[in-house]
Amino acid sequence: MPPVRVPRPRRYLTCEPRHFAVSYAINPWMRLDEPVDTALARAQWESLVRAYRGLGHTVETVQPVAGLPDMVFAANSALVLEGKVFGSRFHAAQRQPEAGVYAAWFKEAGYETHTPDAVCEGEGDFVPVGGLILAGTGFRTTVAAHQEAQEFFGVPTVALRLVDPYFYHLDTALFALDDENIAYYPGAFSPGSRGVLERLFPQALIASREDAMAFGLNSVSDGRHVIVAPEAVGLIGQLARDGYVPVPVDLSEFHKAGGGAKCCTQEIRGL
Repeated sequence: MPPVRVPRPRRYLTCEPRHFAVSYAINPWMRLDEPVDTALARAQWESLVRAYRGLGHTVETVQPVAGLPDMVFAANSALVLEGKVFGSRFHAAQRQPEAGVYAAWFKEAGYETHTPDAVCEGEGDFVPVGGLILAGTGFRTTVAAHQEAQEFFGVPTVALRLVDPYFYHLDTALFALDDENIAYYPGAFSPGSRGVLERLFPQALIASREDAMAFGLNSVSDGRHVIVAPEAVGLIGQLARDGYVPVPVDLSEFHKAGGGAKCCTQEIRGL
C-alpha cells in the first residue's frame, strides 16, 4: 500500500492573464505564428484558481500591467521563504519590468525584499525541498544568483545544470512532491546534475520525456494533491500509485509561451 499523503495549506500569488499573448520569442515554445486565445487562457487560469481554492488554499492576485504579457507567470517573480523575498532580475529585456511590479507588491504587503545583483528568475529556477534550495542554471538564472540566494536565506543551494532548451527553467523539469521528495525528468540535466539528484532523492518519481514535454513537471503539489497537466498521463499514473491525488487542470493555452500550472503560481512561504 502507498503511504498516506498529508496536504498542507498553501498561500499562492497569481496574476490574471488580462494581457497574456505571445508577442516575442524567448524560448523554444514561443511561436509568433501561433496566436493565443485570450478568452480561453482566462478561463483556464480561472479554473486553476478555483482548483486551489477548492483544495483549501489561499490565492492572492497582483494587478496585471499592459505591455507585460508574461506577467501571468508569477513564479518567475521571486523565491519566498520564511517571509523573506528574494526577487528577480530577468534575463530577457522584455520581461525585466515585471520584477519591479512584483517587488512593489511584496513590499506593500510588508515583506523584506531583496533585489538580486545577478540574473535570477525566481521559482522558475529555485525549488525549496528537503532543507535545500535546488537551483537551476544553464539558460536563465546564473550560479552567482544561487550564491546570493544562499547568503540571503542561509539555506544551502544545490546548483543543477539544465542542458535541453525545451526545459529552460528548473520548474519545467522538476517539482517538489512534498517537503522531502521530488519528481523530475533526467534528460533535462547534465550528467553531473543527474548524479546529484540520484544521490539526494533516491525515491524520486522519474518522468518520461513525453510527460515532461506535456508540462507534466510544471506541477504544483500541496503534499497530497498535485495540480498536473492532463496530457501527462504516465506521470499521473505514477502519482496515483505513489499515494498522491492528481488534479488535472488544462492550461494548454499557456504552453504556447512555455508555461503551465507552476509558472502561473508563486508560493508565499511564511508570514
